[in-house]
Amino acid sequence: MTDSSTDQTDFRLGWEEWLSLPSLGLPALKAKVDTGARTSALHAFDIEPFGPINRPKVRFGVHPIPGRDELSIPCSAPIVDRREVTSSNGDMELRYVIRTEVHMGNRSWPIEVTLTNRGAMAYRMLLGRQALMDDMLVAAADRCCQPELSYDVYHTADVRTHAPRRTLRVAVLSREPKNYTTSRIVAEGENRGHVVEVIDTSLCYMAINADSPEVHYDGNRLPRYDAVIPRIGASITPYGTAVIRQFETVGTYCVNPADGITASRDKLHAHQVLARHRINMPVTAFASSPKDTQHLIELVGNAPLIVKLLESTQGKGVVLAETRKAAESVISAFRGLKANFLVQQFVKEAAGEDVRCLVISGKVVAAMKRSASEGEFRSNLHQGGTAKMVRITREERDIAIRAAKAFRLNMAGVDILRSNDGPKVLEVNSSPGFEGIEKATGKNIVETLYQDIEKRVRPAPVRRSATVPKD
Repeated sequence: MTDSSTDQTDFRLGWEEWLSLPSLGLPALKAKVDTGARTSALHAFDIEPFGPINRPKVRFGVHPIPGRDELSIPCSAPIVDRREVTSSNGDMELRYVIRTEVHMGNRSWPIEVTLTNRGAMAYRMLLGRQALMDDMLVAAADRCCQPELSYDVYHTADVRTHAPRRTLRVAVLSREPKNYTTSRIVAEGENRGHVVEVIDTSLCYMAINADSPEVHYDGNRLPRYDAVIPRIGASITPYGTAVIRQFETVGTYCVNPADGITASRDKLHAHQVLARHRINMPVTAFASSPKDTQHLIELVGNAPLIVKLLESTQGKGVVLAETRKAAESVISAFRGLKANFLVQQFVKEAAGEDVRCLVISGKVVAAMKRSASEGEFRSNLHQGGTAKMVRITREERDIAIRAAKAFRLNMAGVDILRSNDGPKVLEVNSSPGFEGIEKATGKNIVETLYQDIEKRVRPAPVRRSATVPKD
């Protein structure tokens, strides 16, 4: 293929050319064209296979600019082969092979590329003779016969906004792999080409040290995940949030942070957070001394009132005391059980209804109105309530967004009561279920969640700290 011919029908290459690999998110690479090498090679590090056996994939990082390791582009691709390759110094290496589209000048064509660490090499890519088409001629004495590109592109927003949707490895922390929400997260992720693994939170354990903190599971160290979606049950909140903190320590993106889950799960702590951020809510009081019962009731405006366990979920542990005497009896019973609880104003005008706003990435993506069954004051669907889509007001939208932001939750179900003096936040749920709201609204909530995850884990351009080499 080496020729000095000037036939205009031939695609002419020099021994050095600029190219791009758009499907890997690499808009500019300088490659050495070497007809003496049979196989093409791409610089890669942290090479890790993943995915099902019948559809294996590989993910890896690329430092596209020689000598500039602060810029790392994460990539992924299906594995097409694993091949023994002999390097120029005679060493044999077993490499993963991927297929990708190469763009050079006005031409694009598919090539096979092996992955290997070329960190010590002057070129991040080697273009071997298998990658060359029949009408391509390599002029060994020339360089850059095709248009030159620039590394400057890695410092523009285009690297992030136009990055390809790469395959992600996602962990769902859940002890209930077959429930609706977990099953939907797995199915939707796989439908989008990702690898989604359900991890039983209670089976995780941690190696805590300064150099290499790790999360282990069922006898093995867990691999690196691009994202973790926590579905932490109330019964294991302390241990579950410890596992999330460990993932945060190793640098994994967690949809909801550990501190936000902890604060939202403790009703007393949650109401203190809402109060600190001046978010309207039902008047709430808490005390531990039995001598304070009378004053405690008066603080929330007398009966009827709500007595609620601090760690209640799905409406369990929530009691309506319709008279002062009933309130005293319930409080006395809870204290006798040494249970932590709070007393809360009953918003009668809500009439057994509330509004659940689902907030993802600072936006209300869906809302439904839940109505209690006859004779019941709790509107939770688990307590027999019904749900339908509802149009919310701007004030309700704003308070839902503010509530999720107060807990730093990227995904939250915010429950709002419609009272005579405006919307009041009843609860912020850090592990909202999707079944009721997807069926009530007809919206694909999980798709919205993945769109946000994909945007957040895309490679971000680095700020230029030194002169970038042009060639």
